[in-house]
Parts: sequence; structure tokens; C-alpha cells
Amino acid sequence: MRVPKTDPLSALARSANMFSLSPRPIRIVEQLTILITNLNENQVVGRTSIHTSTSSLPPRIGLFITCLADFFRPTTSLSTAKLLSSAGCRVEIPKGQTCCGQPAYNNGDIVNARALAQRLITQFEGFDYIVAPSGSCVGMLKKHYPTLFTHDPVWGPQARRFAERCFEITGFLVDVCGVEKLDITHSEDAAAYGVVTYHDSCSGLRELGIHHQPRILLARLKGLEMREMVHPNMCCGFGGTFCVKYPEISTRMVSNKVANIRKTDANTLVGGDLGCLFNIAGRLERMNDPIKVYHVAEVLAGMSHIPAIAENMLALRAKADRGVDPSTRTDSPKFSFFRYIKKNT
Repeated sequence: MRVPKTDPLSALARSANMFSLSPRPIRIVEQLTILITNLNENQVVGRTSIHTSTSSLPPRIGLFITCLADFFRPTTSLSTAKLLSSAGCRVEIPKGQTCCGQPAYNNGDIVNARALAQRLITQFEGFDYIVAPSGSCVGMLKKHYPTLFTHDPVWGPQARRFAERCFEITGFLVDVCGVEKLDITHSEDAAAYGVVTYHDSCSGLRELGIHHQPRILLARLKGLEMREMVHPNMCCGFGGTFCVKYPEISTRMVSNKVANIRKTDANTLVGGDLGCLFNIAGRLERMNDPIKVYHVAEVLAGMSHIPAIAENMLALRAKADRGVDPSTRTDSPKFSFFRYIKKNT
């Protein structure tokens, strides 16, 4: 798809709405790079080739955008890049990156999972670190890529070296960069989220040990009130294809999760995996619950003015039922985001 550079915001809006099940390169790379440049994140660059790293330069980060962020929530990747840049990193976005192969792997399609893994490993060759806003995707890269090539004398060592450099965003900021290097206390809009509660995703917690890291970072936001729910590490019922194969069980699980969220009287739910957040936000929306849902990177990056996940979906559905295309309406959530970006760049 050819995207006019003169209008990156509209192009990103269009590309975020075009979903395909077939493996293909991430589409928002060019637009995301332009957006970040417009936001004066001067350390973030798009690139087609790897340059030799030197010790005198900041760490070079390959930003893995992930499919869900690419298709449905580009602000997650934008926020991740902003945070990495704020931590003093040089962020680069490989233009040939694709799906990590987790859907294929989880469904037993090892041949295609290996092919996607080989492509991704090649795309991110030469970076100091690979960072993504997803515990689920990074869990695939870090824990399962090496097992895909256990007996392969060529790809086995490459997969292990690659896995050692992969991190989820909050884990990277706390465990690698050090919290003291991150300037996020300036987020004047933190109070806009009201009372916040946090959901621990299964993959992030169990495969990567992501639990205290997002809480440490959120605690640095002045004006943000955190309130823990009962069983924050209880599965929300998403589980990738689990929610498709076992919808009744999944619905019961997410209903239990929503009940625990409600008991906190929180205004906002925050988490680190879009799959979980889409699932929970969808259930909240169907129950007409006003609790808002955001990715932790968005909260840390000071993006309170963008629409929450699934916000205004009831109104948009009603318009769609009346034969009105929601994507053409200026009150669509995506249009609200782009007006916000234009106003602040």
C-alpha cells in the first residue's frame, strides 16, 4: 500500500482499519515514524538496513509493533516509542517485520511458525534490544522461539541470542534502563484517569515475570491513584484462540474479571496486553459500564486525551446499524485521536 507522506495521520487511520488474516509486513511503520518525528522524538528513526552499533551511542532498540497494535491500536506503539526515547534509547522500526507467529504456533502449525520466526529474527538482527508493548508476543519471542529450533544447528543459536535481547516495555524500562532514567513524573494528566486498577496478563506474568514493573512505573505518576483488585493475575478469558474455541467459558471468565474490577470502584483499568484489554473492554462496553481501558504505555506516555479502548463503540454500532459508516464520522474514536495529535504537534 502506497501512503502519501504529506498526510501521515490520515494514512495511519486508514491502515489501522484494514485487517487481514494473512501474514504480511506491519503497515503503520512509515506513518508511525513520521508521527514520532512530528512529536519531536528525534531519537526515533525508520530504517531499512542495520548500522554497526558503537558503545558511544545510546542503546539501539528495535521496536516490535505487534499485530494488534498495528491493526487496532497504533497509539500503543507510539506511546512505547515515546517512552523508549524518553529513557535515552535510539528507537528504530524494521519495516519488514510481520506477525511473531504465535497464532500458528498455538494451533500446531509449526512449519509456518518457524518461517515467521526466521523472518522476524532476520529483521531484528544487529539491535541491542528488541522491545514490544506486549507480554504475550515477547513471551513467544523469548520462550518459544528457541524451542522451535532446538535441533537446528544454524537457527538454534540465532534464536537463543535473539531471545536474550527481547523485552516487554515495562520490564525493559525497569529492569534494563533503570527507573531513574525515565522522565514520566511530568505527566500532569495522570489525575484524569481517576482511580486506576491493574490487570496482569497471563503471558507477561508467567513467562516474563512482569508484575512489579508496571506498578513501579505507574507509582511515579503524580496524581495517579492505584487500587489493586482481588486476583489481578486471574485470566480474563481471552487466551488468543481460546475465546473463539470456548466462548461460553471465556465469557464467564471475563465476567468474573469485570466483577473484581468493579469492586475496586476504579475509573480506569490498565494492562500490558492488548488482547486482554480488548476482551475486558468489550465486556465492559456490553454491560454499559463507564470504566475506561488503556494500555499501560499510553498512561505512562501521557495520552489521557485519546479515546479509551472500545470507547464510543455503542454509538458507533448504532450508526453502523443505520447504514452510516463509522470510519467516515468525525466523532469516531480514531478521528478524535488524530485531532489530538495534530493539535499537539
